[in-house]
Amino acid sequence: LKSSSLRWSEPGRAASRSVLCPVCDAEVSLPPGGVGQLTPDYLALSGGRAAASCDLCVDGAAVRRCLTCGADLCHFCCQAHRRQKKTASHTVTELENSKDCSQAGKPLLCPSHPTEELRLFCQQCDQPVCQQCVVGRHRQHPCDFTGNVVHRHGDALRELLKSTQQHMGTLESALSQIDAMSSAVHSRAEAVATEICLFASGYVKAIEEHRDRLLKQLEDLKVQKVNLLHLQKAQLQQLLLDMRTGVGFTEHLLASGSDLEILITKGVVASRLAKLNSVAYNTHPSLDDGIQFSPQEKAGQCCGYEVFGAILNKAVDPARCTLHGEDLHNAHQNQLTSFTLLCNDTMGERMGRGGEAVRVTVTHKDKRDWWPTVCDNGDGTYHVSYSPEEPGMYAVCVCVKGQHVQGSPFTVMVKGKFREHQGVFHCCTFCSSGGQKSARCACGGTMPGGYQGCGHGHKGHPGCPHWSCCGQVKKSSECSGGPPSDALQRSLLRTVAL
Repeated sequence: LKSSSLRWSEPGRAASRSVLCPVCDAEVSLPPGGVGQLTPDYLALSGGRAAASCDLCVDGAAVRRCLTCGADLCHFCCQAHRRQKKTASHTVTELENSKDCSQAGKPLLCPSHPTEELRLFCQQCDQPVCQQCVVGRHRQHPCDFTGNVVHRHGDALRELLKSTQQHMGTLESALSQIDAMSSAVHSRAEAVATEICLFASGYVKAIEEHRDRLLKQLEDLKVQKVNLLHLQKAQLQQLLLDMRTGVGFTEHLLASGSDLEILITKGVVASRLAKLNSVAYNTHPSLDDGIQFSPQEKAGQCCGYEVFGAILNKAVDPARCTLHGEDLHNAHQNQLTSFTLLCNDTMGERMGRGGEAVRVTVTHKDKRDWWPTVCDNGDGTYHVSYSPEEPGMYAVCVCVKGQHVQGSPFTVMVKGKFREHQGVFHCCTFCSSGGQKSARCACGGTMPGGYQGCGHGHKGHPGCPHWSCCGQVKKSSECSGGPPSDALQRSLLRTVAL
C-alpha cells in the first residue's frame, strides 16, 4: 500500500483521503492516523513461506520453532534448547506443521508496543492486540487468544472465499462465452463480407449487362429512326426532282415553244403537273427525337437481380390526345367541375406515363383568363378541375407542348346554381298519392275517371319512374320545371307529403 496512489474527495464533500491498492486496484480509505495506521501485509513483509535460518547459530537452517520464546531453531540448537534448564520446559513445534503464515516466520510484534507479541484478539475492535494493549485502551473490551477465535473468523473467510470462487467460476465461464461469441462474430462477419462481395460483384455484372442491353436497344432505335428519316428524305428528294423536271420542261415549253407545240403537248404536261401536285407528302419530319431514359423505370430482372432504367421512345401527339368527362360541356355556378385529359402517342397508343407540359385556360366573355387545377396522375392521364364563379358561356383551351389537343378549344355552358327537385321521384301519381284524384304530375299524364295525375299505361305516362315536379326521368338530374301555379303547387306538395 505504500506505493499506491493518493486520492482526495470531490469539492463540496467532507475532506477525506483514500489510496488505491497497486495489486487489486481497490480504493481504501485512510485512517485518521494516516498511512501508518493501515493494516500491514505480514506475508509480504516476512517473505511468505521462504526458508528461515536458525536464530541461535549462523549455519543451520530452521526446522522447528520455540513457541515460548519465539526462536527459530535448527536441529542441533533444538536439542541444546531442550537440555538447558531455562528452556527445557518450552514448547517446540515443527515448522512444517504450522497452519498459518505467521507461524512460519518471526513473531508478530505489536505496533504500539514493539517488544510485545500479538497473542490476543479484541473482539470489539476486531483486531489482534498484545498484553499491554489489553491492560491499556482495550481494558474493558472482550478479548481472547488468537488460537481460540481464529477458527470462527477463518470459517467466515472460507465461506466468503467459497462464494467468491463461485463468482470467479461464473465470470470465467462468462469470459469463455464472450471469447467464443467474439470468435463467432469474427467468423460471421467474414462470411457476411464474402456474401456482400459476391452480391456486389453479381450486381455489378447485372448492371453492366443491363447497360449493354440498353445501349444496344438505343442503337437499334437510332438506326430505325434514321432509316425512316432517310426514306422520307429520299421520297421527298425524288418528288422534288420530278417537280423540278416538270417545271423546267413546262417553263421551257411556254418560253420557247410555238403555239402549235404548246397546244400539242399541253395535255401531257398538264397531266404530269396535276399528278405531281396531287402527291401527298408530309412537310414535317415523320419522326422526332423523342428518345428518353428513365432511371426509375422498372426493367425486370437481369442475372437474377432487379434492375432499373428503361429507354422511352414514345412521343406525345397533341392531335391524338382526347378529353373525357360528363361535365365536359356543362357546369354549374360555384360547383366543382372536372374532366380528364388522355395523352396518346403518334400511333394513338396511351403514353402510360406523366410529365407532359399540359396547360389549360378557361375564358369567360369579357373576363380575363384563369387557369384550372391540373393534376398529373402519372399514367398518361391528367385530371382538370375548376369551379366557375358566374353563369354563362366559357371557352376552354387544353394544350400539350403548346399545341391544342383533339377537341380543343371547346365551349362550356355554365348554368346558375343547381336546382333541387321539389317533387317526388315516383312511378306514377296514382301510387305516390294513394289514389287521390286531385294529385297532379308535371309529366302531364292523366287517368280516366276524373284522375288529374298520371298512371301506368295511360295517356301521357313516360313509361318509367320520373320526378313529379318536372317530369325528368333521371333521378340525379337538375330540376327543369318552372314555378307551378298555386293549385298545382298545392297538389304537388300534397303528393310529396303523401
